[in-house]
Amino acid sequence: MFKPRLHAPALLASAMVIAAVGCKKSDKAAVDTTAAMAPAAAAPAAPASSTSATPTNAPLTDANIAAILDQANMSDSARGALAETKGTSTDVKNFGKLMMGEHHALRKAGQNLVKKLNMTPTLPPGDNSEEQAKAEMDSLTAMPKGAAWDKAYIDFEVTYHEAVLSTATKALGVAQNQELKNLIKTAAPTLQHHLDRAKAIQKKQGA
Repeated sequence: MFKPRLHAPALLASAMVIAAVGCKKSDKAAVDTTAAMAPAAAAPAAPASSTSATPTNAPLTDANIAAILDQANMSDSARGALAETKGTSTDVKNFGKLMMGEHHALRKAGQNLVKKLNMTPTLPPGDNSEEQAKAEMDSLTAMPKGAAWDKAYIDFEVTYHEAVLSTATKALGVAQNQELKNLIKTAAPTLQHHLDRAKAIQKKQGA
């Protein structure tokens, strides 16, 4: 069966960079430990890809974090729009509609914040998540619709949201701007809801 390539490894690579930077910070930059931002379970290992982002040792800036989260919201909103039209089951169609709407709203909130802060989101050196997102979208577009498509999409969304939550949680430890931290905290329950919903659909599909 043809399956779309995952770009969760790119987000996990970003999470590794954030974690490495966070380990070098003092205790005063400890990650918020509220239930809403509890670290998600480690995402399942995904196939290695020659296009995976290459982590660097350069400290991540708030502009880097904003760019990583913006890219995640943009790509998941686009995949949601595709799932709403290409999905076969009602569950998948409704989930796609949810992803399209809520990730668009999260992205808009981020864009409003960076505009307020006069910040230019900039992906870290070596990050190629934009290229990977396009490759995945092309793969989903080319794959025939049907039950196999529905399963491939939902399996991806489970892995993807685990990676996004892990990245967002670690970003709290290295972000400097309090408003950016607050934005991440506000988004966390929405991301967790997405993960829970994707897992519930995955279970119904017999994963």
